[in-house]
Amino acid sequence: MKNIFACICVSLLLLACDGRGDTDIRFETNPKDYTAFLEENPIKSYTEAWQEKEFWSKRLGADSTGVGDLGPLAGAYSRLFETSGDIQYLKDAETVYKKAITVSSVKIQDGYKRALAKNYISQHRFKDAIALLEESYAGISNKHATELLLFDCYLEVGAYLKAEQLLQTLENINQFDYLIRISKWSDHKGDVSAAIGYMEKALAIADSRNNLALQIWANSNIATFYGHQGAIKKSYDHYLKTLALQADHHYAKKGIAWILYSKEDNTTQAGVIIDHLLKHHRVPEYYLIKAEMASYQGNSKQSKEHVQQFFTLANNPLYGEMYNTHKIMALVDIDPQRALQLAKQEVDNRAIPQSYHLLALAQLALNQKQQALSTITNHVDGKTNEPMALLHSALVYKANDMQEKVSLLKTALLPARFELGPQIYKKVLAL
Repeated sequence: MKNIFACICVSLLLLACDGRGDTDIRFETNPKDYTAFLEENPIKSYTEAWQEKEFWSKRLGADSTGVGDLGPLAGAYSRLFETSGDIQYLKDAETVYKKAITVSSVKIQDGYKRALAKNYISQHRFKDAIALLEESYAGISNKHATELLLFDCYLEVGAYLKAEQLLQTLENINQFDYLIRISKWSDHKGDVSAAIGYMEKALAIADSRNNLALQIWANSNIATFYGHQGAIKKSYDHYLKTLALQADHHYAKKGIAWILYSKEDNTTQAGVIIDHLLKHHRVPEYYLIKAEMASYQGNSKQSKEHVQQFFTLANNPLYGEMYNTHKIMALVDIDPQRALQLAKQEVDNRAIPQSYHLLALAQLALNQKQQALSTITNHVDGKTNEPMALLHSALVYKANDMQEKVSLLKTALLPARFELGPQIYKKVLAL
């Protein structure tokens, strides 16, 4: 029982010392804070990316071997994906990067390979990214830039020893790229306060350089960390700062929508923001948020309709395995066999606790209680303190009549309503 007690102690410490206080308790959102960002040009970034794409496409003309034009064109396609959510643009970028690698010299190939690896990361093709980066690293390459991306990939697939060794090699407390990675590593280790501290230093560097792209990235990410910590007002403030820098930043708008729903039970206003996002950044996951809110309101029919809308988008073969985790959660109750199949694929792709707890959930749905218990014991217990993983662990322990562990996990999860969301939180109360 040593591991589970360690996990619980860490979780309780994080949730108890989360920076919340009277300020957060009294804090309320104000529509005046964010409605202006819904009214401003919602596709400014998309329009700019489209203009870039058109410019570089015309530059290439009939001769598609212009190496100097292929990189900017692929970058424009990547930004079109980021701003619209249309997966075709990400695949277009992949095609152009591959072309650039084919026609460029060995020295230039290295930069294109890193760009293609980033594309693979966006597609959740982490193994492909690692293979490409390791091949490039062994040849003529920018070692430091490649190491940064390799760290990201190793962390994603659960190669934690390799990730830690790289991080030690990269150490430079005054470098933005290192700070955001030590922040990720701290979050992985369960030290959200340290993660925030490093991200604050990264934000200070971005501000000192007056680098808009870095400021946007740092503010939006530190907002997420504050949400994990339970410091909701700080999270909200940084999302607003992100929108002040980029009014059409979809991730920040989604973060505010979650605050409205999860902290304030304001499904109406949260729904307004999600609907706004769906018009201009149509990605499958928004429909699952709508489904969850409909279920919370007791509208099971509408919830099922939104789940179906999710699958209509997410089943596009171009997505590959990008939405496996979302699909598993959505399928557990309606097609557990398919959920199990996808969970096994996800574990093969990313052998991390966040994949294994979904495998255990699918096993439990098929009444494979012993297999689920083995999965939790060997791959989740003591290896993560994420609330969803703890909740699924508790459900497995409950099915196996291990009430003492269930009680410990329930105690750790009681303060996690915001991160889990009020609908899923009902499962905590029912433990």
